[in-house]
Order: sequence, then structure tokens, then C-alpha cells
Amino acid sequence: MNSVPGEPDDLVRALTAAGIGDERLLEAVRTTPRAGFVPADQLAAAYRDVPVAIGQGQVTTQPSLSAMMIEGLGLDGSEHVLEVGTGLGFQTALLARLAADVLSIEMRPDIARQARANLARQGVRNVELRVGDGSGGVPDRAPYDAVLVSAAFPEVPAPLAAQVRPGGRLVQPIGPGGHEQVVCFGRTASGLARLRVLTSACFVRLQGRYGFPPEEFGQEGAGLR
Repeated sequence: MNSVPGEPDDLVRALTAAGIGDERLLEAVRTTPRAGFVPADQLAAAYRDVPVAIGQGQVTTQPSLSAMMIEGLGLDGSEHVLEVGTGLGFQTALLARLAADVLSIEMRPDIARQARANLARQGVRNVELRVGDGSGGVPDRAPYDAVLVSAAFPEVPAPLAAQVRPGGRLVQPIGPGGHEQVVCFGRTASGLARLRVLTSACFVRLQGRYGFPPEEFGQEGAGLR
């Protein structure tokens, strides 16, 4: 008997109620068990539309918020995607089902190790996971058709903007950390153009060379609409 309360369809219904209409994305949520990407002591919340704590002052992104950000990228299955902030890998797995391949970067080795194991258990093979400073992107694998940043900064770091392919999209929470607008940008010949605000949300700060200094980092409670 399944000891996890709820099922993926509960999450699909919550996302639909939140306005998510991309059928490919909803099917990815339906076929990607979130219970495989949350800590054992958080299984009761796996199929609820809530963030869950994953340690080190971090939480996963609320599923409906993650879905809004992914939907904003407009993926058709052919894209090379950069994800900044792997967490425990649920969002990564969704991106992998919707794009050709995903390069995901996570700054915390322990969390990255868990994500790698979670993705392997679910048979997700088109993801390369690196440990490092995501604020500078991953230039040796650029350019990217789509970039998703799961942490807040008042502007898009210049290296990330430069790594988006012309015609590509970037979604990032814009703000100081704790009160943001999640913005979808499009890459033009002259740089990034702000396309639209997807939603308001609360995220942890983007830490790194092109983000907030490490000593200013440590805010809990992110990834929530």
C-alpha cells in the first residue's frame, strides 16, 4: 500500500486551479512522482501545492510557482536548458521531460548529491548536474535556449544574460530576496528584453560572485507565491 498521502493527480488539479494550461507540463507533473524528490520526513506534503524544507535553510519551490516559471519558458521539447538552483531535483526532472537536455547547477554539494540520486532513481538521464556558483551560469555549455533561475536578485546577472541564445527566454525572480516579481525575459540582438511579469513570489537570494555576497545569505522560506 502506498504510504504517501495523495497522488500526482492531486498536484495536477492544484496546478490547473492555479491557471497552468500547458498540457505537456501537466502530463510531466502527472508522470513525475514528487514523492521521489522530497525528504522522507516531508512525504506527507509531497502532493500538496506547498514548498517543503530540504535543509541548510532551503526549501523547494512551491509546485504551482515552479510550473508558472517553466510555462513561461515556452518549451517545445527541442531546447538546451540551464537551471540555476537544482534543489532536490523535482523541477529539474520536469524540465528534462519538456526539453532536449538540462544543465542544472547547485551550489550546495550535499543537496546536489541528493538530487543526483533522486534523478537517477527516476530514470532521468538527459540532465547534467554540476556543483558551483550558478550566478555566473555555465559558460562552457552556453548558449542556452532557456534559462530558469530559482533565486532572487535585483537584476539578471550579466553572465546569465549573455548565455541566452538570441530568441531564447530567461525566467528569474527580480528583487532583493523575500519579495519578488518573477519576470520572463526574451533575448534580442541588443540584450534581454522584459516580456512580462509571471507572478509575485518570495525567494531566497541568489548567492555568488554575480549575486549577493555569501555573508549576506541565509534567508529561509523561499519558493512561495
